[in-house]
Amino acid sequence: MSKANLAEAASQQQGLGAQTSYGSPTTIHQIEADGVSVFYRAAGDTAAPVVLLLHGFPSSSFMFRELIPRLSDQYRVIAPDLPGFGFTKVPAERKYVYTFDGLAKTIAAFNQALGIERFALYVFDYGAPVGLRLATAHPERVTAIVSQNGNAYEEGLGDAWAPIRKYWAEPTAENREVIRKNILNLEGTRWQYTHGAANPDSIPPESYTLDAALLERPGNKDIQLDLFLDYASNVKLYPKFQEYFRRSRPPLLAIWGKNDPFFVPAGAEAFRKDVPNAQVQFLDAGHFAIETHVIEIAAAMREFLDVARAAAAGRHAR
Repeated sequence: MSKANLAEAASQQQGLGAQTSYGSPTTIHQIEADGVSVFYRAAGDTAAPVVLLLHGFPSSSFMFRELIPRLSDQYRVIAPDLPGFGFTKVPAERKYVYTFDGLAKTIAAFNQALGIERFALYVFDYGAPVGLRLATAHPERVTAIVSQNGNAYEEGLGDAWAPIRKYWAEPTAENREVIRKNILNLEGTRWQYTHGAANPDSIPPESYTLDAALLERPGNKDIQLDLFLDYASNVKLYPKFQEYFRRSRPPLLAIWGKNDPFFVPAGAEAFRKDVPNAQVQFLDAGHFAIETHVIEIAAAMREFLDVARAAAAGRHAR
């Protein structure tokens, strides 16, 4: 077998397909921003258009390990770990307050530290309220939005939010403990990854195992419980996010695991109320659709981002 055939066979064995293009290898970095040492993964030409990937709970930039190389031949792809997640380090003396406003402030400082002025956003779960805070603060900086189960509408909140809604209404120690015991453990984390997947056994175990291990760090569960409580602030901001959509009409792709118990399909459809040209695609997947459908997500993103870039270039040429 020739070297070319060996390469093709290897790519097919990994589920990548012979037509996949790859850019530079993914590298890992730390950078100081907002008094925090932000860990991030990056790939692609530093002069290329930026795609900023924002993860959700309880994950980290590790969730993008298969997506980054599928975009980095055409884009500068950057994926930070939010404070409280992954390998971002927050010094104790920083006295960091874990709120979504705080997370967004840190990511804004991160962008500034890297000299990122314009970017397309990929938002998932917690990444949505963080990214949309950036977008509402500086609409001119956001070139496009890809929402993978990243919600911005009340109708998108599924029944799985019931215990957290109870915590919002009654933030007692008892309700806090219910969430700690039922969600912040390996079984709860595995369920978030596997529920709704057509083949749960196909989910790589290192994904939820890493997340669960990082939850066990001293003090981390209290950080997560604080963010669960503060998620109510995001729901209050939904009207502001929707106003941004109506005024700015960013190119928007909602690509959604249709079996997600947290953010249900109605949340994806709702984008069309405020961005009539929004593209909405559903996958037979759960919350972590990227774990089972990264090939489909990457292909949809490439097509969507290429069209958005061409349209922007056409407007600037006129």
